[in-house]
Amino acid sequence: MSDIIQHQGTVESIDGSHIRVRIVQTSACATCVAHKYCNSSESKEKMIDVYTRDAATYQVGQSVNVFGTTSMGMQAVLWAFGVPFVVLVAVLYASIMLTDGDEPLSALLAMGTLGIYYLILYMCRHRMEKKFVFTIEPV
Repeated sequence: MSDIIQHQGTVESIDGSHIRVRIVQTSACATCVAHKYCNSSESKEKMIDVYTRDAATYQVGQSVNVFGTTSMGMQAVLWAFGVPFVVLVAVLYASIMLTDGDEPLSALLAMGTLGIYYLILYMCRHRMEKKFVFTIEPV
């Protein structure tokens, strides 16, 4: 299995060394022969930010390939779903023990903690941008 994830996209904008690329992300069902007859196929447009020194060589509307690594994808899933799940379960368990089984209060505390977690994650987004680096090349 390859460690590289590749998507074809279109350059939407260029600002200095920052290039915004629009990709169409499709589910596995979208490539199925019977996808027109099934309701489960879907596709979404996503914007990818790529920082490169040779941004001046690209033009708006140009077709490009955007590359990332599988490890970046796994790390994103961990930060977005794995850590919050552990935080939710830990806070829920601890708060049930500390409140003598008050489940509604414990649920509110756990959900509030998740809100705080995602707020902190949002505030650290610029630090995360440095970890999630995409590369680009013309088609």
